Amino acid sequence: MKILIPCIIILFFALSGCYYDSQEFLYPQLNSACDTTNITFSGSVKPILDLCLGCHSNSTAASYGGNVKLENYADIKITVDNNKLMASINQTGPKPMPKNSAKLPDCQITIIRKWIEAGAPNN
Repeated sequence: MKILIPCIIILFFALSGCYYDSQEFLYPQLNSACDTTNITFSGSVKPILDLCLGCHSNSTAASYGGNVKLENYADIKITVDNNKLMASINQTGPKPMPKNSAKLPDCQITIIRKWIEAGAPNN
């Protein structure tokens, strides 16, 4: 019994990491057209960044996400204002995201970039 509990704990952490191989699972494309008109935080940007919450939620960021939180507008705005969001998703900064995976699809990066260029409104 003394060995079983540590083994279960180790197995739990090994299986619950925030790394996924499947780009199709992480970034499903609902359609092939890239609609960059009428970009809003709640309807366009937040659904993309919600895919990052496995590592960047308020409860997991300290353990897995380098303490970068992307759970709500205020958290995301901090990362936008310090210029780390675009550097990370473009994979040009010191911490390319998603970790150990391909970049987000160009359309999703464009949506986030255009939202930021519009002043990153909370809409």
